[in-house]
Amino acid sequence: MKKIFALSLFLSAFGLLAQPKVPTEYFHSPLDVGLVLSGTFGELRSNHFHSGLDIKTQQREGLNILASATGYVSRINVAHFGYGKALYIQHPNGYTTVYGHLKKFSPEIEAYIKKHQYARESYEVELYPEEGVLPVTQGDLVALSGNTGGSGGPHLHFEIRDGQQRPMNPKLFGINVKDTQPPNINSLFVYPLGEDAHVNGSANRQRLRLIPLKDGSFKTDQINACGEIGFGISTYDKQDGAANNNGVYKITANLNGYIIFEMNMDRFSFNETRHLNQLIDYEYFSSNRSRVTQLFLGNNNPLSIYTNVANKGRANIEDSLSYVYSIKVLDFAGNERLVRIPIEGKQPVNLQPRNSLETEYAINANQAFNVEENGIDVYIPKGSLYEDTYLDIKFKGDTVYLHKDHTPIHSNITVGFDASKYTAEDREKMFIARLGYGGRPYYNSTTKKGTRFTTGVRTFGNYTLARDVRPPSIAPVNFKNGQWISNASHLVLKISDDLSGIKDFRATVNGKFILMEYEYKNATLTHDFSDGIVTDTENQLKVIVTDNVGNSKTYEATFNRKQPVSEPEVGLEN
Repeated sequence: MKKIFALSLFLSAFGLLAQPKVPTEYFHSPLDVGLVLSGTFGELRSNHFHSGLDIKTQQREGLNILASATGYVSRINVAHFGYGKALYIQHPNGYTTVYGHLKKFSPEIEAYIKKHQYARESYEVELYPEEGVLPVTQGDLVALSGNTGGSGGPHLHFEIRDGQQRPMNPKLFGINVKDTQPPNINSLFVYPLGEDAHVNGSANRQRLRLIPLKDGSFKTDQINACGEIGFGISTYDKQDGAANNNGVYKITANLNGYIIFEMNMDRFSFNETRHLNQLIDYEYFSSNRSRVTQLFLGNNNPLSIYTNVANKGRANIEDSLSYVYSIKVLDFAGNERLVRIPIEGKQPVNLQPRNSLETEYAINANQAFNVEENGIDVYIPKGSLYEDTYLDIKFKGDTVYLHKDHTPIHSNITVGFDASKYTAEDREKMFIARLGYGGRPYYNSTTKKGTRFTTGVRTFGNYTLARDVRPPSIAPVNFKNGQWISNASHLVLKISDDLSGIKDFRATVNGKFILMEYEYKNATLTHDFSDGIVTDTENQLKVIVTDNVGNSKTYEATFNRKQPVSEPEVGLEN
């Protein structure tokens, strides 16, 4: 215990030294309404940590987004997915603020973007304005809040990044919200980790019963254990004014009063964020859709969120000795929740062996692996898996049953198919698909070189060859062929594809390209007449939509529109 205590003191001091020193009055709120959060920094999401604050916008779009500090617009990214319409502001002190899921930019920024969109004839653009092109002052209107990209509802995604573009917790900078509620605990698990370890006579993971106490803390029933064990906790936090279950800020674990594990959400880098799958119990998540934070480390875990860890967070329980393992969960405001687990070192009379899957495919995580059968091949590069494991792989017809999604994949593995038995005409419309619920095929980005098809996958599951011969569909929403639509501010169509998915689209009026915004969540294409491209009374609309295997659909219609006296021209000057 003395060794653990000394190491704990050293790592605790290191953690204090590593605490970021940041300006706490430099950045202001990006909204001129009270801050209520639907998501916190570092929150556990699918394959990544949440890199900012999700700020509620009163369940609507169009709220003013303000520059958090003085600087200049250094990057603009407009995409169908991800952050949707996003703005990046570089500040003189080296930090960058990010504003995502925007509806629209301020007039000057909007004009700058649309010039480039029309010049490239593309809705999706990524721009890097030079310093001095789009300067902003703290409090300037830079955008309106929206729901673009991969947003589940109207809100602002807000980030502060350091000089290395690592996201940091905005609350460190004094951007905070009222929070008087301690974190909550959903569930608690114990894991026998050592080869001969056990808990209550079993070598398998067990869920512990949480017993609430009057002071708001929890305890569990006594567990009997021996060997190296670890714990995992499912926990969440609530801030005042919102019902959302958000991520917590800090978790600390003690063994007999000495810290053996500590993590906090101050900062991380994007190149480590997928290692979240080493932090959580991935197998449990894949079956139960609940993320359990493991308070111990596996092999080769590079996460920088760990600030104080001794013996990889594992507790060595010896026979006939007594222990108390405690977990403290905190939010950024300092509210805390405590759990105590009494442990007795005790050898079992009868031991339930560890549940294990052994197949003919034993994969070494530090070695490349490939297997081929029935014209299908699987290649797993070195380092694609976190741990050595057995994989259950079966081949049948045009399908490979590639394990179950109980094991995380860090970097792409390659699945290849020999499609030589199909005609060239058939191959043109074929793709590699992941089979979802009920055997429905979902398009995987497919590379074709002659008769060989390949795809990169980061999820285990069932993969097969599929064929799509049906073109996308296109339908008008707010107009009909031949209709007068002088009072309409926008032109809206609905597009969809029932198999391989939408890849591209292009729209023209009277032969001139018009910009259309694609919103995949409601499958709409929208043109804003204020762009000033549609200037004739009678207009011939042509829209071409193409899916991922090259099927295309063309929609043509005529609409009439009485024009205002003058409208601005949009386009890049020569």
